[in-house]
Amino acid sequence: MFEMQEILTQFAIAFQPWMIWVCLLGVTLGILWGAMPGLSTTMAMALLIGLSTGMTQHVSVMFMLGVYTGSVFGGAISAVLINIPGTPDAVPTMMEGHQLAKRGEGGLALGTAIMGSFMGNWIGIILLIAFIPAILFLALQFRSWEMFLLSMWGIAICGSMSAGDSPIKGWISGWIGLLISFVGLDALHGVPRFTFGVRMLEDGISYIPLLIGLFGLTEILKVLPQKSPPGIPSEVGRIIPPMKKLLTYSRAAFRSGIIGTIIGAIPGAGANVASFLSYDIGRRRASEEERQKWGKGSYEAIVCAEVANNANIGGSMLPTLTLGIPGNAAAAAILAALEMKNIVVGPTIQTENPGIIYFIYIGLIIANFLMYGMAIALIKPCVKLFSLPRTLLMPLIIPICVMGAFAVALNYFDVYLMFIAGIVGYVLHRFGFPLAPMVLAVILGPLADVNMRRALLVFEDDHWWSILIDRPIGTVLVIIVIYTFYDGIFKRGKE
Repeated sequence: MFEMQEILTQFAIAFQPWMIWVCLLGVTLGILWGAMPGLSTTMAMALLIGLSTGMTQHVSVMFMLGVYTGSVFGGAISAVLINIPGTPDAVPTMMEGHQLAKRGEGGLALGTAIMGSFMGNWIGIILLIAFIPAILFLALQFRSWEMFLLSMWGIAICGSMSAGDSPIKGWISGWIGLLISFVGLDALHGVPRFTFGVRMLEDGISYIPLLIGLFGLTEILKVLPQKSPPGIPSEVGRIIPPMKKLLTYSRAAFRSGIIGTIIGAIPGAGANVASFLSYDIGRRRASEEERQKWGKGSYEAIVCAEVANNANIGGSMLPTLTLGIPGNAAAAAILAALEMKNIVVGPTIQTENPGIIYFIYIGLIIANFLMYGMAIALIKPCVKLFSLPRTLLMPLIIPICVMGAFAVALNYFDVYLMFIAGIVGYVLHRFGFPLAPMVLAVILGPLADVNMRRALLVFEDDHWWSILIDRPIGTVLVIIVIYTFYDGIFKRGKE
């Protein structure tokens, strides 16, 4: 009875006119941002988080959920129209959609992408609601030892998944992030670490300006040397596809939604992994006739990619909310927005913040409906947006980066930190080091540090074999962590 009353309370809060308008603003900004070539969902989340600093708790969460939902779809617009993916996960959509656009079917390709995104969001939301209670129950069994191992596994698997054939580079990026997270006063004893006498470093390094620098300024430095995008088609034709045609892809949509949700729940995998994996599996499972269209303009391929990368939203929220481990870099920005509003994520989220999970469910549903409407309305205006040359567009983003970094604590030190992080991120990118493990490690570092030392105190008088026997969840996690490193060194590294 109390739970139903809490749901109704959050429902009433979420459906206030002001909340709907804020979510609509977030969705609109997210679609426009995602549609701009060379940008990304993570970059949108990292920069627009600065706009949420002055908002109240519920308004801030609703705004960021809108940005997240809108920006994931937005990348499909530029991918189809001008053969440049707005976000990395829109690459499969680009390969198929632009072929259709050249045949005068760009509108139908985008309409199929919109419907795929809508269905993918629903699958992700439903699976999120279904599995959160079970994962919360499991998470409550975690103590200091298990939380330390879980944090280390999150950083290790993120390094493995994001670095491709060189997982060691991903792990090195993660270890750099861990070192950055240790800067400041020790959380247990208040001893300064790695501050080198600089008073500004005693509070530690905030990961929000770091996030903006690594995924905002670094992206600008990467894109500016590239050539301007090609010409823009003047007409996109019909947008909304026939429902009968979409129903023929329902099996592919359901399969892709499950793939996207599962990949989203793996820390560090991200929507780009989900869309490529779903695209590849879809090609293998397609009929012989449909398989001939793959790579030449297949609507089923667009459904597979778009359903997967949008279902990834719900999947990424699973570990973010229940374990405090972001499913991907964009979810890390959601985590940052929640922590800025004193929302404690993790196993105790229901007790520490009663009702907030229900509000997030409802917010995702509202954002999905608004994304569907705004996506259709913004397609034609987005065509005009692409006429801006990149040499003009990207420098305009630099002031947004500065404002986003400064707005967190109204501190110029964070702005300097953002610029340093951007330059370091660009250098690391040039040498093939992924940036996502570093950000994840900066966020998880304090959690791993405190829990490791607390576990050492708890187990001070215990033998190692008794720890393995008495803590079966920890033992399983030890095996998983060891296997992750083994797989990266002896299998993936050789490939």
